[in-house]
Amino acid sequence: MNAEPFIICIPDAALADLKARLQRARWTDAIAGANWDDGANVDYMRSLCAYWAKGFDWRAQEHRLNGFPQFKAMIDGSAVHFIHARGKGPKPLPIIVTHGWPSSFAEFSKLIPRLTDPVAFGGNAEDSFDVVVPSMPGYGFSERPTARGMTPTAASDVMAKLMTDVLGYDRFVAHGGDIGAGVTNRLGLNHGDRVAAIHAMAAPVPANTDNLTPAEQAYTRYNDDWERDEGAYGHQQRSKPQTLAIGLNDSPIGLAAWIVEKWRGWSECGGDVERSFTKDELLTQVKRHQ
Repeated sequence: MNAEPFIICIPDAALADLKARLQRARWTDAIAGANWDDGANVDYMRSLCAYWAKGFDWRAQEHRLNGFPQFKAMIDGSAVHFIHARGKGPKPLPIIVTHGWPSSFAEFSKLIPRLTDPVAFGGNAEDSFDVVVPSMPGYGFSERPTARGMTPTAASDVMAKLMTDVLGYDRFVAHGGDIGAGVTNRLGLNHGDRVAAIHAMAAPVPANTDNLTPAEQAYTRYNDDWERDEGAYGHQQRSKPQTLAIGLNDSPIGLAAWIVEKWRGWSECGGDVERSFTKDELLTQVKRHQ
């Protein structure tokens, strides 16, 4: 399998259409004092989208992301986009870093230099990595699946082929969060002949909890509480994704609200999402979901 170089270049017409849609937005109202309790805060989203329309420079973000070596490869009949950044140490360790939702490959733009060139950040050259950051099938610049069945297990098979058949690595390690954690777990489970180690930011909850330790039982209770309070999005996306997709694909502000509310709620920002992420970082993530 061959990989072809790839450069991000969104057409001017698409950017002009986005700006026009932002300027024609119809905003909802909100209960006084709701803040983020009922979902995305309307006042904050108004402010963010005003910046999106008049201050956000997508071309600058393109230029920044194009500073990473990017490629596309055909795997099982579908184009997969990925960054492949070589390490600067004597023997870099290959690692595939897989994003989740509502994220994209762009999330790791700050991490990649730290892994490829640890010396520049006070580390040792012997700890460098060859870093591969794919866009999951259907995300970013990877092609969308045209049939059912792109499960975490199927996606892990694609990532294993990317690392071995396309890039030629006999052994590698893997990291992932959210959906990417599911892919990473299955890389370790199903491709142990090639995967030396995994690091996942989410662990599966066992169906049978009878023999769990107190700490494990506390985790399952926490998980149940989290699913009750935060998990509605997941049920919608699992059960009726197309209904949701029609609205989010048509409305950039609707998409921004759907994604930014999660970046605030799932980050250690103390309730202020811009303590952890700039407007540019948030809007770059939203743009890659359009």
